Amino acid sequence: MGGIAVLTAVLLLVGGALMLVGVVMFIVNAFKVSVMWGLGVLFIAPVGLFFLVKNWQENKRSFFIQLAGLALVIVGAVLGHPAPTQ
Repeated sequence: MGGIAVLTAVLLLVGGALMLVGVVMFIVNAFKVSVMWGLGVLFIAPVGLFFLVKNWQENKRSFFIQLAGLALVIVGAVLGHPAPTQ
């Protein structure tokens, strides 16, 4: 297994873990406000976006954690993608 493959795997795993942590934090914040917000965020996607904007101060940390995880996953995917050959 080459060095780039190991780096790709690490970036994808760490990025995925960060995204998971951010999502769990976001859902917990929604349930702290009310059970209805929590269920809405969990099952209806637009509700999550509305909740994020409405409660930005409480949720910005979880949002930026998810964003950092997404950035790591994208970098890992780009590094792991083989270059086209002619």
